[in-house]
Amino acid sequence: MRVLVTGANGFVGRALWPVLLDHGYEVVGAVRRQMVSTAFPVVAVGDIGPATRWQEALKGVDVVIHLAARVHMMKDEAADPLQAYRQVNTLGSVRLAEQAVQAGVRRFIYVS
Repeated sequence: MRVLVTGANGFVGRALWPVLLDHGYEVVGAVRRQMVSTAFPVVAVGDIGPATRWQEALKGVDVVIHLAARVHMMKDEAADPLQAYRQVNTLGSVRLAEQAVQAGVRRFIYVS
């Protein structure tokens, strides 16, 4: 079973990755920018929002574990922080869920 983990290089994603592998899952990570060197396969999707294209990351995926989010930022420089959170955490998550349905993903686990 192939699992897509969004936010794979974040705090929870890095801890979840080896657990999934130990349980026999094929895991691919979705990250914002391509990483030079990783111990796991990743797909760069860019910034998450209502226009993010997830098709490449969702190819052959059975389960999505959605960990990526805009979280507490100590020195938030966004002109409108609430709108920035909504772009990523609400509209970006909806976009991923819609494209997951289109790609035939069987399970969608949203961690907030």
